[in-house]
Parts: sequence; structure tokens; C-alpha cells
Amino acid sequence: MNRFVRRCSLLLPLVASLAVAQVSTTDADANTKVLTYIQGGWDTLSRSMSECKSVVDSKVSTTPILYLPAGIATPSSVVAMQQQCKVEVEHLPRKIARMGDVSVAEIPKEGLLYLPNRYVVPGGRFNEMYGWDSYFILLGLVASHRTDLAKGMLENFFFEIENYGAILNANRTYFFTRSQPPFLSSMIREVYEHPGDTPLSKAWLTTAYGYAERDYQLWTHAPHLAGDTGLARYEDIGAGPVPEMADDNGYYPDVIRWLLAHPDVHTDYLVDAPDDPTPSQAAELVKTSCDIAASHVCARAHVDGHRLSADYYRGDRAMRESGFDTSFRFGPFSGSTDHYAPVCLNSLLYKYERDMAHFATLLGRKSEATAWEKRADARRDAVNKYLWHAGKGLYEDFDFSTGKPSTYDYITTFYPLWAGLASPEQAKAVAQHLALFEHEGGVAMSEDASGVQWDLPFGWAPTNWLAVSGLAHYGYTDDADRVSRKFMTTVRQNFLLDGTIREKYNVVSGSANVKVAAGYKSNVVGFGWTNGVYLKMNDLLRHAPSPMPAP
Repeated sequence: MNRFVRRCSLLLPLVASLAVAQVSTTDADANTKVLTYIQGGWDTLSRSMSECKSVVDSKVSTTPILYLPAGIATPSSVVAMQQQCKVEVEHLPRKIARMGDVSVAEIPKEGLLYLPNRYVVPGGRFNEMYGWDSYFILLGLVASHRTDLAKGMLENFFFEIENYGAILNANRTYFFTRSQPPFLSSMIREVYEHPGDTPLSKAWLTTAYGYAERDYQLWTHAPHLAGDTGLARYEDIGAGPVPEMADDNGYYPDVIRWLLAHPDVHTDYLVDAPDDPTPSQAAELVKTSCDIAASHVCARAHVDGHRLSADYYRGDRAMRESGFDTSFRFGPFSGSTDHYAPVCLNSLLYKYERDMAHFATLLGRKSEATAWEKRADARRDAVNKYLWHAGKGLYEDFDFSTGKPSTYDYITTFYPLWAGLASPEQAKAVAQHLALFEHEGGVAMSEDASGVQWDLPFGWAPTNWLAVSGLAHYGYTDDADRVSRKFMTTVRQNFLLDGTIREKYNVVSGSANVKVAAGYKSNVVGFGWTNGVYLKMNDLLRHAPSPMPAP
């Protein structure tokens, strides 16, 4: 994979309490400006069901609708918002116990799903509470002493599990088919261990533990099983192209064009099909590709007699559950994501199991704690069997459909360090490969400049933090500090240019002026998880003996 991707580029006041790292006067002033921006940003990025701005979705053109769970009375705040904002308020057709109980097709009018507490959105076009974004946002909120807001977001996830069947990709009806990376146990620990002025009770932890058990079940049963490996995979239960791509008419056609331009890259992602199919041909496309009658996105996804296969769409949907959107990690445009047991997901689940053992111990449930530890041990053994490559000294994803490991080096090799899964020897080997990903502006996603946003040269706050945290966890503090300084400098320098914090950065050039060939091509302003990670790195560097690099 690495060889062909290299060969085939695409189309081408609270601030005072947050101790500033030891920097020069100029850098300290700049750092303070960034911290001040972040503190104000939490309120700018927060939403509630009583505000008009919360129900708008720039990604679709339909009339704003807010959906309440079946059987729940309309709260007075929602009634007031409905009158003020001229939005529709409806109830879901029935109670939802698990993902799949209500299909997206049963809710033809897309809309926002009600949440009881105020929450922080990522920024820009993303106007919902997202699954894995929220973990890094929570880190920032706790660092900012906004514990009530953090706790409210966490309890929103409990509400999702109770009323929508799972933690969803985000609280929109078109996300009823998938979740996002399982950080719930980590969020519970963050809030429970940093409760602010009022410690949380064991009763609260008991409730949280119960919801975490339910969330965990999603990932350890079909369709999230990675064959017979004992590991998990990402999988969306829907079919065809995702409806949220309605605001990017060119994405799927761009994928087709790339595949046509690279016939030496062998995939099963293309099917021959007419651009204007007859009714009988359209019926066949439902099986081989997607349903053009049910999806406007599907109807537009064709180029010169070619469409994307149903298998590609399954992988594309699974990719979106992974949170890593478009890269070439799981084939071109990650179109085979559902075929892999990924390092990231299984590291998260290992930590989840260890967290649950910890919670069970705190609650005096010794037998349950033992069972969770056994699950964690079994997962660690499976990770070592299928995902650890001693010869390379890296963790690699495993294609369970072919029985072959991936050769695509990816930043997720640091996840087992963050999760505490790696042995000291494994951690040392991974740390010695940091240079594969490290650049002047931080750590990049991969070694391959595929042209899409989750590959080289792009670096993202969450993966920079998980790498840094993992390195620090195993005692590689010099590496952790250095990467933190680099990434913070990238964020700070670009903030001084335009007064914003962004979704992603080019860590090779140290710039926020990114050029993405396919996928989400903008660089969104906000940005929740970058804010949170900046605060965590700033805190990490309080002990740093050396200065941050000057802008």
C-alpha cells in the first residue's frame, strides 16, 4: 500500500489559573492570547435546545426539525424555542432500545435529536455534539474548570444511550446507523476524578457504570466483530452513501475519477452502470451499488458509466464511524475499513475494559472487576497476536478478510501506549519510530501524502495528544514535551496570523492553510478538540526545562 500511495498522489481571566509554559516574554504573551481565546470559545461553541442556532444544520437544506424521544413530553424550553425559531418539533416513531430499532428511512425529514443539557460543538459546519470530539473537548473543559458543562455533556451521552440506543456519531437523525470511537469510560473517569467543587457520589458512578456497560456491548457483538480474531471493527449498519455528504456533490464522483485514473490499483470499488438507468437497472443498482430513488447523493454519484460498489459504501460508512474520515489507510479512500481489526479501536476497548474494572472495584463489585480484567487480558493477547509486529516494532491494523496485516504505517500505532496496553519493550520500539511521523509542526497521520485530510502532511489535535500522552505514560518525556511544543507552536503561530484555532494543520509546513483534494476541503474554525488539546499540552509543559520554539 505504501508504495502505490507514494506513487499516486491525489488531485493533489481563567487564564491565570492555567500555568503558562516557561517561554520567552513574547511567546508567553502569544500563549496568553491563545488561552484567552480558548476560554471565550467554550461559550461561543456551546449549544442548547432553547437556542435557534442549535437546530440549524448547514449540511442539509431541509427545514429545521427537532426530534424528541417517543413518549417524552415536550419541555417548556423547547416549546418556547419552537415558537421563536420557527422550527418543527416532532417525536420519533417509537422507543429505541438499540441501534437499528428505527431506520433512517422511517424518518424522511432529517433533523436534530434532542439533548437535555448544554453541550459544546466542534465548530464551523459541525453544529452537533459529536462522539469522539467530545472526549477532547471534555479534557479542555475540565482544564478550564468548566466541570458542570463537562458533566452535562457526559450525561447527554447517557441520554443518547437510553433514548437513541447508542452513543451516535452525532445527535442527528441520519446518524442512527453508527457510533464513533468508544471514549465513554475515559470521559467518565475524567469527570468523576475532576468533579470541581462538588464530588460526585457513588450513586452517580453506579449510573455511569451501567450506561458504559451498555455502550461496551455495541462494540463486542455483531456487526462489530472482526471475524474470529477476538477483536473489534468499525461498522455502520446503513447502506449506500452517507446523507451528510449532500453538501459535497463532488466527493463520490472524485473517488470514481481517481479509481478510473489508477487502474493499476486493484479494488472492487467500481461497478459499470449507466448514468441514467432504467427502472430495472435502478433496481439492480440497489444490490450492486446504492438506491438512486432513496438517496439524492447516490443518484449523483456516477462518472461516465461508472458507480461505486455497495462494498465500497460499506467501507466508507465504517470509515466515518472510525472518526478518521478519508485516508488511504484501509485502501483508497479507506473503502475497506470494515475489513480490518484496527489498532485504534481495540486499544480504546482495552482501556475501556481496564476502566470498567476500576469502576467495579470502586463500587465493591469484585467479581465484575475480575471479569473485566479477564476481558482486557484476552484483548491484549489478541492485539499482540494480530496487531503487534515485532520485526517492525510497530502496531499495524489487520485485514481479517484476507488474514494479512496492513503495511500502512499510521499514527494509531501510539494508541496502545496511551491505553497502557504496550509492554515496556513494545513502547520503546514504538517510541523509536516516532521519526516516521514527527515533523516541525507536530506528528502527522501517516507517511503518505495521498492528498486527503487524514494522511500526510496533516496533523490533528486528538492524535497528537494521544501520541504525546502515550509517550509520557511510558516515561518518554523528552519526546512528549518536544512534540507538544511543536504542535502548540503551530497552533499559536497560525492564531497570530488570523485569530482563529482550526480543525487541522499541515504539520510539515506548520500552516493552517491546508489544501485537501477530496473529502471535507475546508479547515473549520473553532475548534473544540484543538482547544482542549492545547490546554492539555500547555499543562504538560509546565515542568518543561527548555523554552518553546519562538514563532
